[in-house]
Amino acid sequence: MNVSVIIPVYQVEAYLPGCLASVLANELTDCEIILVDDGSPDGCPALCDEYAAKYPELIRVIHQSNGGLGAARNTGIEAARGEWLFFLDSDDKIHPDTLAVLRRAIRPELDVIGFQFFADDGENPPTPQSCGFAGDGVPFALAERKNYLLALPSAWMRLWRRSLFLETGIRYPSKVWYEDIRTTAKLLAAARQIAVLPDHLYYYLSRPGSIMNSSKLERNREILEAMDDIRGWYAAQGLSETYRAELEALTIQHVLLAASVRVARADPKHPLLRELRSYVEEAYPDWRANPYSRGLPRMKRLALKLVEHRHYRLLRTLFNLKG
Repeated sequence: MNVSVIIPVYQVEAYLPGCLASVLANELTDCEIILVDDGSPDGCPALCDEYAAKYPELIRVIHQSNGGLGAARNTGIEAARGEWLFFLDSDDKIHPDTLAVLRRAIRPELDVIGFQFFADDGENPPTPQSCGFAGDGVPFALAERKNYLLALPSAWMRLWRRSLFLETGIRYPSKVWYEDIRTTAKLLAAARQIAVLPDHLYYYLSRPGSIMNSSKLERNREILEAMDDIRGWYAAQGLSETYRAELEALTIQHVLLAASVRVARADPKHPLLRELRSYVEEAYPDWRANPYSRGLPRMKRLALKLVEHRHYRLLRTLFNLKG
């Protein structure tokens, strides 16, 4: 078995058929599909069983109590028969050539194969997006191209050698936010060699939704736990100084920018904004001199300046206007 496609399933009854149709349109020789029903309360469990009955040689279903996305992925990792793992979110789709392109890219020395993606709002034509790292397919160790640590951390944006999980013991945390960044940041440093392709192979669906309510806003605090987790792991591996600039940049991007913008857009007076800023100041007092900040897109540099000077109302206006 070459590739195991792992699809966690939870409350996606309207999206799962399209997701599976996109996988079934691929060349699936020496592949398997594992549907992990994470205690979904809708019609997904029955739907999963229907697909498994229709494609018994190809699709397996695992039903479990709800443990969250991380727990569902971990179940898939343990059950997989493939040498390589492809994590597919059940409301997304893949290109008909995705698995063929990835199989051709496999090399004995590689542990991770990254690629680019399309953003899909379900209404307009999908738009090509970068993972945050220009792909050329050339193998490298993370220490040789440290900036890949700053690429988008999504699990679905890469093909993973299964032994990388088994030999390191690294797994996705259960029932937390930011499970991808906690895990990807470790796996990339542990990988022997990585290759990133220029191909756009994945369709990421941006589901419509409103600004977070107050209870969800509080969960942005979990980015601080995630960063502590990552910093602790790098320290335990003796890698803190090797990747100091990158870990600092990762903190700036995910704490000062992403989390702060989410909170400020909903409530520019929320006390969590002060907590997020204080965390960065304490962890990295000289964060303003980080070399990666100079290379940020203009909009992000402006947002960072507004956060630095606590102009949260203006930050909200800026991002609400931009949409």
